[in-house]
Amino acid sequence: MADGRRRADIRPGITVDIVLKKDQPTGVRTRGVVKDILTKSPTHPHGIKVRLQDGQVGRVQATFE
Repeated sequence: MADGRRRADIRPGITVDIVLKKDQPTGVRTRGVVKDILTKSPTHPHGIKVRLQDGQVGRVQATFE
């Protein structure tokens, strides 16, 4: 299980926990499957931004292989 700050650890089709923009103050996580990786840089201190298959967008907090 990776923490979601390295782009190399994330690829379409894996299950991840993300924090949506609206949930950033509370840290509530949403689980889903990655459709697109939106962050271009190799790392990001708050988590790589992804779009889930259901269309929600947020920053990865944990990955599940």
